[in-house]
Amino acid sequence: MSERDSAWFRPVWFGSLIVISAVITMVFTCVTPFAAFAVIAAATVSRRDAVMLAVALWLTNQAVGFGLLHYPWTASTFAWGVALGVAAVISALAALWTCARLGAQPALAQSAAAFAASFALYQLTLYAVAASWLGGIDMFAAAIVGQVLAINAVTLVGLFALRPLVAGAAALLSRRRRAHPSPARLA
Repeated sequence: MSERDSAWFRPVWFGSLIVISAVITMVFTCVTPFAAFAVIAAATVSRRDAVMLAVALWLTNQAVGFGLLHYPWTASTFAWGVALGVAAVISALAALWTCARLGAQPALAQSAAAFAASFALYQLTLYAVAASWLGGIDMFAAAIVGQVLAINAVTLVGLFALRPLVAGAAALLSRRRRAHPSPARLA
């Protein structure tokens, strides 16, 4: 049974990614590796789900930021939040487009190209917002972008390592569910 055949894969995978995103947001405060999440979504779920996941991860990021990290409630912070959401969706679409165009290539080549496209468009979207509207282009110094790139790359490797574990757990849940139907279904 493939991971996509398991009824449990999608909710367990989405839940895992959302929890990981929340933890990363708390640890790195202003860096959520949206490009890494975009690539893993492009490689593991449908196009619709990948875009929905980008929005869910962005909402998680905002909830953690404003709810737990006490981001200031200012117009600039809200505007940056919207910019992050737009950039996260663009990042997901870039990963999806790249994977679709390279469908005949090995999975590693697809993922590497999707990561490059996703990360570049995410950063370019935020840079365009900073340069044209909200300011803060100093956040795009090479050293900072390099750190963000490293966080995204390490996260992506970790997510690819996690995927088979989640698929196995989802398959186990599916088998248990079939082996022990609920009493309500027997009535």
